[in-house]
Amino acid sequence: MTLPVHPLRAAVLVSGGGTTAFNLIAAESRGELPVHIALVVAHRNDIPALTRCAGEGRNVVVLPGAAGSATSDALDALLTAHKIDLVLLAGYLRPFRVGVWAGRALNIHPALLPAFGGKGMYGMRVHEAVIAAGCAESGCTVHLVDDQYDHGESLVQRAIAVKHDETAPALAARVFAEECIAYPQAIRQWVARQR
Repeated sequence: MTLPVHPLRAAVLVSGGGTTAFNLIAAESRGELPVHIALVVAHRNDIPALTRCAGEGRNVVVLPGAAGSATSDALDALLTAHKIDLVLLAGYLRPFRVGVWAGRALNIHPALLPAFGGKGMYGMRVHEAVIAAGCAESGCTVHLVDDQYDHGESLVQRAIAVKHDETAPALAARVFAEECIAYPQAIRQWVARQR
């Protein structure tokens, strides 16, 4: 695959508040990312991420509709039309068809995969499960996306100790602080692999 001259163009796929997307935009603004966040895509128009990212001058697009092949085709067409090189899943709660994006799509998960991954394991559910299991540590994982939930090759993991009396929201906040470091690091690592 021949990649264009720096910066590469990335799309961020979101489903919620947009904290991860906003972190990536901020990292790009600080010169910490070798990619340009050229597009933010959501599957609903009522999520805070859209307003936040548009406020940062980013192109935001909503692709509504039920999950399925037509929606996947529309997403592929949108990403291709915007000349996207790298897809960044950021709390995207829709199935993502890897297809032509194999090796060019990353996801961040708020646990140390393979633990606490898979369908239905997202957001606060993950942190609650970590605490309920009595785990001594948690953290985050950035991985290449494949055809299974939370399964592809791990690029970056960052671990933290789980405190004795920790609540799920407190753990979530501390894990997110690690995510803010891990996702930009994984993107830099991915770009370095392409050269």
